[in-house]
Amino acid sequence: MPSGWTKKDERQYDHVEESAKDRGRSEERAKEIAARTVNKQRREEGRTPNQTTSGKGNPHTSLEDRTVDELHNIASEMKIEGRSTMRKKELIEAIRDKR
Repeated sequence: MPSGWTKKDERQYDHVEESAKDRGRSEERAKEIAARTVNKQRREEGRTPNQTTSGKGNPHTSLEDRTVDELHNIASEMKIEGRSTMRKKELIEAIRDKR
């Protein structure tokens, strides 16, 4: 387990990993899902130096279900102008128009 994780984080990791395995995920994918879940929780609680993720979210998730930060990261990668002032709905429209 990464340093800085509490016992509660470790228990959550184990629970999420087992749950992912029960749903048919591979060992490697289950560990990734568990780590991402715990780290997201830690970020939301302010227990990490970075309060936002640099990720773009699950590619199988609809744009509406992603966070604004994830949409900003996608828009940044696509070099969409004016993205920093866009609201979530505007980001989704711009991303769809650019695809």
